[in-house]
Formats: sequence, C-alpha cells, structure tokens
Amino acid sequence: MPTSNDFRRGMVIDVDGTLCQIVEFQHVKPGKGAAFVRSRLKEIISGKVLDRTWRAGEKVTEVRVEHRVWELLYKTDMAWVVMNPDTYEQIHLSHDMVGNAASYLVENSEIKIAFVDDNPIMVEPPDTVELEVVKTDPGLRGDTASGGSKPAVLETGLKVQVPLFIQEKDIIKVDTRSNSYLERVSS
Repeated sequence: MPTSNDFRRGMVIDVDGTLCQIVEFQHVKPGKGAAFVRSRLKEIISGKVLDRTWRAGEKVTEVRVEHRVWELLYKTDMAWVVMNPDTYEQIHLSHDMVGNAASYLVENSEIKIAFVDDNPIMVEPPDTVELEVVKTDPGLRGDTASGGSKPAVLETGLKVQVPLFIQEKDIIKVDTRSNSYLERVSS
C-alpha cells in the first residue's frame, strides 16, 4: 500500500470515499518536529480543489485508473454518446463527467476517458485540438507591426485570442492546457 512519501502528480487516491487526483505536493522537513507532506488535491467528480497535510509515511489508498481512447459520436441535451472503436460498444457520458473538456470536443473526434473498475469517471481532452473559427472581427490591413490579437469564437463556443490575420472559416490549433492559439492549420 503506498504512503504519502510515494506521491506523484496525477496519482488518483481515495480520500474519505472521494476520488481525488494529486495536483501538486511538497515534502516538508521542519527543523523541529516530524516531517509531513503538503498536498493540493482535485476532486474528480466535482472538480473542487482541496489542500491537505499528511504525516510522512501515512498510508493512502491508490485507485487504479485506466485510460482508454474512445470516439465521440454526438451530443444530446442529456449526454454525450461515445463509442469504443474496437468493440463498437456505446456509452452515454453525463455533462458533469465531461466537464470543461466539452469546450474542445467535436463530433467524430477521439477522446481519452479515465475508467475505474470499468466505470467512466472523467474525460480528458487531448493536448491540442483543431477547431474552426466561426466568429471574429476582420483584421485591419497593415496593422501587423503591433503584433496584436483579437478575440475569436470557435465551433465549440470556446473563446480564444488569435492573431489579426485569422479570419472566419480558418481552422486553428489550440493548446487545451492554456486555452491559447498555437497556429493556423488551413484557411
């Protein structure tokens, strides 16, 4: 059984019956007293962030999480329908389970789903996605010296800052970790 000394980022543990993912941690050895581990945890279901202190060597229950790639078929008012590309099995994911990843998902795209005991617990977006710009102001000709940017609305409703040369119907690559524009894929 792992202890608080074995913490690593991304590790999923059971804290009082709630599944939590370790966001960050720090081992502290004060000059006086026993060592301890400070941690920041994110509840997987609710997304709430918790700060917790553990005694050094305190036993924790690690939860085995399996990541599988599925294909997003379509979205309804009640759920997201995904399919296993190997077995063609379909499951419905609630909007709460998809969470913030919904801003990056389009139909017929691949998504990574985390499972615990064959039960889906969360959806992880890919590091980068290619999305179409559906609304943005036209760029001003000759205004490239300032290196400015303008807001753009993408096909999923996500809003990002893009360079002035980006126009509607352009497909751009977006970094999902920072919600930032990376490059234009096509126009």
